[in-house]
Amino acid sequence: MSISAALLPEFDHEMATTRKTLERVPNEKLGWKPHEKSMSLGRLASHIAELPSWGVIGLTMDSLDLGDQKPWEGSSREEILERFDKNAAAARAAIEGADDARYMTNWSLTMGGKTLMTMPKITVVRMFMLNHLIHHRGQFSVYLRLNDVSVPSIYGPSADEGQMGASA
Repeated sequence: MSISAALLPEFDHEMATTRKTLERVPNEKLGWKPHEKSMSLGRLASHIAELPSWGVIGLTMDSLDLGDQKPWEGSSREEILERFDKNAAAARAAIEGADDARYMTNWSLTMGGKTLMTMPKITVVRMFMLNHLIHHRGQFSVYLRLNDVSVPSIYGPSADEGQMGASA
């Protein structure tokens, strides 16, 4: 089995679950923060929507200079979902289109031309995209809970969705 074929079922599951979570973004709470040092709810949701693009970055580029990156922040749930859907579709295509040899080539993260780290492209896809997205999706689910927004089932029933995963 190819690396792409092994990754795609996990990718598809995580993107569907992430979209279901982002569908709960409360437009009236985009500026809410649980703490002064925390990202706002809107920025966190926007960051989650951006993260699938790291699959494309990791598989189609050999390096990325962080100094060239500007964080994006959506102004509504609809805009965040649109960006997420676009990025998830592009990431899926990049994952599906990469052969095993591409996954094993190196990719570097740089800042101002200085290399910060180098790793195989498969690590970029798993760590910078999937694991990073899952981490922030969990954080976002807490933001939802703290704002009395129904939390969807992620890996099993939530307090808002019963044993059968029914929508709240």
